[in-house]
Amino acid sequence: MRGSDRGLFALMASAAAILACTNIPTSSSEVLSFSVDQLPSPGVVVGDTLRDSTGVVRPITVSGYNYQGAAATNPRVRFAAVDRGIRVDSLTGIVRGDSVQPAARIVVTVGSIQATVPIAVTLRPDSLAPVNERDSLSYSLIDTTVNVSPALSVKLLHGARGDSVVTGYRVSFAVTRPSGSVAQLVNDAGATGTTSDTTDASGVASRRVKLNVTQLTAASDSVIVMATASYRGVAVRGSPVRLVLKYKPK
Repeated sequence: MRGSDRGLFALMASAAAILACTNIPTSSSEVLSFSVDQLPSPGVVVGDTLRDSTGVVRPITVSGYNYQGAAATNPRVRFAAVDRGIRVDSLTGIVRGDSVQPAARIVVTVGSIQATVPIAVTLRPDSLAPVNERDSLSYSLIDTTVNVSPALSVKLLHGARGDSVVTGYRVSFAVTRPSGSVAQLVNDAGATGTTSDTTDASGVASRRVKLNVTQLTAASDSVIVMATASYRGVAVRGSPVRLVLKYKPK
């Protein structure tokens, strides 16, 4: 599973630990369970703080729930780094990266409940390069299972000469042609609505294209996908990368 699929999670802290105790919180202001909200980014750059896709510094945030399942008011949240390579402010949840780590853990505590959040600490992204920038698809009007393309992929690199790969970092993808829902981006599992991917251990991010053949206006043509990576709100060198998928009847 790619990092982007993991990055879409909302970590849920189990209430089992509380339920096993004799004192179950029954006040609407007390927390029975909580979830860690989706992280602003799957990774933090060494020497920098955790940021969202626009480059704005964002903390880890949580949503607490009382025994009725409603939102708890101002839950008391504390943060602590478990592994080397990462730091977190215990009160604000602001994260800073110190050294490269594939999945540095931060423990989030609300009352007596805890959840562990893995965050990659990665090198600064400096450039984006194509890996599989051109491919083809022979589609079928009958067997729709074959109407998903091979992965169109790019690699995120660090350094002036791109001699190191950047792992655990988000890359965005967008279909620029054709318009509408003729072509949809999907992940390796075929799930739609996945317009970004997190770079893997080799620095590669990718998306596949699913053709809605009932909406094709030409039997043979091309799908154009743009891949983009940015740092602090500014596109890195080489971004966007133009990816092309040619399609024709099987």
